[in-house]
Amino acid sequence: MSELSFEQMLEDSLKTIRNGEVVEGTVIDVKEDEIILNIGYKSDGILTKSEYSNTPMDLTTCVSVGDTMEVKVLKVNDGEGQVLLTYKRLAAERASKRLKEAFENGEVLTAKVTQALDGGLSVVVDESRVFIPASLVSDTYERNLAKYEGQEISFIITEFNPRRGRIIGNRKQLVMAEKAEMQKALFERIQVGDVVDGVVKNVTDFGAFVDLGGADGLLHISEMSWGRVENPKKVFKVGQEISVLIKDINDTKIALSLKFEDQNPWLDAAVKYAPGTIVDGRVARMTDFGAFIELEPGVDALLHVSQISREHVEKPADILSIGQEIEAMVVDFNEEDRKISLSMKSLQPQLDVQEEDYDEDVADVDIDAVSAEEE
Repeated sequence: MSELSFEQMLEDSLKTIRNGEVVEGTVIDVKEDEIILNIGYKSDGILTKSEYSNTPMDLTTCVSVGDTMEVKVLKVNDGEGQVLLTYKRLAAERASKRLKEAFENGEVLTAKVTQALDGGLSVVVDESRVFIPASLVSDTYERNLAKYEGQEISFIITEFNPRRGRIIGNRKQLVMAEKAEMQKALFERIQVGDVVDGVVKNVTDFGAFVDLGGADGLLHISEMSWGRVENPKKVFKVGQEISVLIKDINDTKIALSLKFEDQNPWLDAAVKYAPGTIVDGRVARMTDFGAFIELEPGVDALLHVSQISREHVEKPADILSIGQEIEAMVVDFNEEDRKISLSMKSLQPQLDVQEEDYDEDVADVDIDAVSAEEE
């Protein structure tokens, strides 16, 4: 057998390949930026980093010698006798086919967010990019899309037009469907009077919205405490976990409360504030006819202007100030109307008779006449 015929036979034993053909190769060497594959051809195939993936990486962490992989032939001969291969383009083609099927079937896909842009999120499905506009990321406005970077999210394909480079994903639809299921389950589970756990979602001047896991409930400022709450934002923080009482359910609206009946301060008020009891309190607010004294959160009492002092008081503000601590005696308790009357005057000593007479004498003096005599 001649040498020429032997070479011819060897060449004939090797397969022929064409540009665009998909072949299987075995990794015989791998470097940081290049993979060498035996593809059963007279020349080995070269797979560069740029043709492996669009994502920067060290190829030695991706494949090992002996691994097999399918690749696509870019050029049978690059001019130097090497076969140039691509993996990412083959993956993109297959991903495009998969995305088309997912679009037609409404399949739910899951992929990692590779980049958060001003207008939305970019995810990659087997080297094919899918764009999820900001308006389709969630059912509510997302101010910070960067928090999704690196996360795996689920979505459906709602527009597939690879020729125009438009493959649009929609996460909002899944979020809404999931919330609808959670809402249905929540309303089947809860009823008025239940105590449930929730997370504060938003705080306003009039109350707080609490996420109950399927629906939000409103905790109105008037239901935050048996006492008085001036500013909900000083009491609650977004993300705070709280246990709340289901006060009312009206269609999909849920009213919440933190006024648990077993903590109602009026339950034992008749004993604590029986007439004749001496109590301490804080001036909460004032009017011209008296001051309202907070005995404890949820229990206020009226200190009438006539009961502030044995001396004449024109208006409460002349003697008292908001926040001032006082001591007084309970002079009346009306449990039905939840009204308590106090007296500071009752704790003050009686004025001396002579002092009273003296005061009356002074009161009867004609001040203008005295002034005239002095002149």
